Amino acid sequence: MLPQRNRVRTSTDFTNTVRSGARSGRRNVVLYAVANGGGPTRVGFIVARNVGNAVTRNLVKRRLREAAAREISVRPSGLDVVVRALPASASASWQQLSADFGSALETCRKKLAQDDRRQGMVKQQ
Repeated sequence: MLPQRNRVRTSTDFTNTVRSGARSGRRNVVLYAVANGGGPTRVGFIVARNVGNAVTRNLVKRRLREAAAREISVRPSGLDVVVRALPASASASWQQLSADFGSALETCRKKLAQDDRRQGMVKQQ
């Protein structure tokens, strides 16, 4: 279960993360991540109607929420993450969703670290 303090809740946070965050796409999910200033990692989910009916969407959401909880317990860092489920996620297994989530999150972390290094180089000049 993902604790309340680890959830992106407001539309402002969702919008900020999607518009200004690093993006990484996989077959089943697209992740957006942005640094949140050292607070706990927070995760939000977008599971649109094109994924399936309500039962399917909730199943996908529960699986992604569990994948997020496991990743946060292993590597807690100050990120806001928004996960957008793609229609292919409706037929994906737990292992596929978990692997796609972990892989996309790692890619976003690398992109954010690379951006931080670039900004540090610009500030030094």
